[in-house]
Amino acid sequence: MIEHFIEQTIPYDGTQLSSLWAFRNFGFQGDSIVCFRGPCRVELPQMVDLEDVRKDAPIYSNDMLHFIIEHFSLDLEKTIIRQRLLMAVIKDVVEHETGANLCRCGDDLYLGGLKLSVSIATLTPVSTMIHTGLNVSSKDTPVPAVGLADLGLVGGEVAGLGRSVCSAYAGEYRDMQMARCKVRGVK
Repeated sequence: MIEHFIEQTIPYDGTQLSSLWAFRNFGFQGDSIVCFRGPCRVELPQMVDLEDVRKDAPIYSNDMLHFIIEHFSLDLEKTIIRQRLLMAVIKDVVEHETGANLCRCGDDLYLGGLKLSVSIATLTPVSTMIHTGLNVSSKDTPVPAVGLADLGLVGGEVAGLGRSVCSAYAGEYRDMQMARCKVRGVK
């Protein structure tokens, strides 16, 4: 699995959640996790989560740490399980780096009643994809939120956290692939 942190700021608007995004934009061919930082504004026409569309709840944040994952399988249920694994990995890394005691509820992370993350998993014609965004700033969010800056992460520490999450997720993925190759079948 390819893991990469993009140094440049990239605004996330939902169009990045499309098949072969990492390959088309950066030449990363195959299963990948790509992380970058930038503002987030997903208007209703670009939203994949129809529950949020029905609630007329667009997504917005001044500053987020984004993860785009693409797996070349067409099993959405497996990708939702991978999404939950990603959230558990992020929870572990954030807690380790900040000492915060986060709560994972499905595919979201909270500190008390304040939301740290947004996340969605979806199916494309050739792959499945996950987008997860972590608030860096909690300023002007449409819901009560907490950001990584509120947890004490500043400057390069945010990028370091992104790299750590990419590495931990890719490591879990590789370990799962190898776990399939060490057991014998039973009758």
